[in-house]
Amino acid sequence: MIKTVICGACGKMGRVIADIISNRDDCEVIAGVDANPVEYSDFKVVAAPSELPEIPDVIIDFSHPSALDGLLAYCLTNGVAAVFATTGYTPEQVEKIRAASEKIPVFFSANMSLGISLLSELAKRAAAFLGEQFDVEIVERHHNRKLDAPSGTALMLADAVNGARGGGCSYMYDRHSVRRKREPSEIGIHSVRGGTIVGDHEIIFAGRDEVITLSHSAASKEVFAVGAVNAAAFLVGRPAGLYSMADLL
Repeated sequence: MIKTVICGACGKMGRVIADIISNRDDCEVIAGVDANPVEYSDFKVVAAPSELPEIPDVIIDFSHPSALDGLLAYCLTNGVAAVFATTGYTPEQVEKIRAASEKIPVFFSANMSLGISLLSELAKRAAAFLGEQFDVEIVERHHNRKLDAPSGTALMLADAVNGARGGGCSYMYDRHSVRRKREPSEIGIHSVRGGTIVGDHEIIFAGRDEVITLSHSAASKEVFAVGAVNAAAFLVGRPAGLYSMADLL
């Protein structure tokens, strides 16, 4: 039985993850961590990793970037595997996660959906095939309570396209501030916030007289939670390293 701790346990995603794990036979939640701990199930919820009653096999983090340092310190000290599914990390924080993966197994992805992982792979193939004859624009839509913009997934998709094109693209986030024609090397990234949209991502390849669109729409947060739990089960027992959805697939 895989002993699991949920960081961000009292948030919406944390509760969904707890429910999913409760219906699995291969893992269990032994505790939760949350800045505002409230016990709502049969496991203890504490305010910080250092207060955990026992050392788990893996921690699933769906909390906030501000929790990263404490979580990394705990995992590194105790040799605990970690699944980081939080978005909004700074480049410096991402580098800390990469550094930690040299000592412990780390699963890091801006989006835990299997569908988004497939979308990313399709975007790479399309970008390599179409080349600079097609302009690329990415549109992401989320609920009105999402704090970061653009989404980590939109940036991940942009990175996938950029990598397939040799890494020479620049990202354009706000066209109204620049009055000039579009450069072929640009990737436009646009954010929409409204209502209860769980998460929609669209990659537009616009060429001469034709447009190709790749898209993914999430109907509920459960798709991300299922991916995170699968990632945790995959990670336990692996050697130190940085793992992603591509490894899980």
